[in-house]
Amino acid sequence: MSLFLSGLRKLVRRRASWVTLALLAGLLSLIVIAVGATSNRPGASAMERAAILSLVTFPGAYDQILGFILGLGGLFAVIYGAAIAGSEWTWGTLKNAVARGQSRSRYTLLTFASVAAAIAIGLVITFVIGVIAALVGAGLAGVSTSGLTDTAAMGRLPEQFARGWLAIVEEGALGFTIATLARSQLAGIGAGIGLYFGESFAGIFLPDIVKYLPFNVANASLATQAADGGMGGGAQLASLDANLALALVVVWLIGSLLVAAVFTERAEITG
Repeated sequence: MSLFLSGLRKLVRRRASWVTLALLAGLLSLIVIAVGATSNRPGASAMERAAILSLVTFPGAYDQILGFILGLGGLFAVIYGAAIAGSEWTWGTLKNAVARGQSRSRYTLLTFASVAAAIAIGLVITFVIGVIAALVGAGLAGVSTSGLTDTAAMGRLPEQFARGWLAIVEEGALGFTIATLARSQLAGIGAGIGLYFGESFAGIFLPDIVKYLPFNVANASLATQAADGGMGGGAQLASLDANLALALVVVWLIGSLLVAAVFTERAEITG
């Protein structure tokens, strides 16, 4: 437990944690507020305006905001996981931990557990910032916020958060494992981004295979309708049942962490 808490405190001080959070929350806020500020532009039809305002109209805004976070958050999680895992090798922190008598695999798994906790915290913070931005956008657009306390919409949020967090953690685990195998931040980030977008493009030609790959099962597992087409960087492959996709998310997550743990246990640590 102490190693997990120590890892979490270390992540709080890491620049990568704050930069990732700032980029995601800032992009979300910018888009939401811009939607509210430009919703009354001349020439837009009533249907177009209704579609635009869905991002700042509650309770539907909850799904829209969470869908945006989960859709783009997968890419950020891959980069973040790779950055943290790669730094363990390039900065020599793993070597120091092993020298102090820490189990390699235990250290690796608890390091990722702290990453998963940081992702959960970031998800909540970004969602709160997104809701505040939606309130500002609604004010700029002159839209009522009477649906803000809708009990049905708020009752769905815990399940949506749980599914979304697990999906993003699975994607972060892929970046974490790739960087561990490469023993490099840059290689892990580059390969993770390539896999993220490559899987989406491969879905055009091999949809029956790609639907079982990590980013697409993460997308298909989400309970929120607003996440369509977000997680894998392209169109959602809807042929997988959400619960089956969630089970496959767990399989990919466990498999990725096992690979990272086994590799770290057997690798030669130098530098």
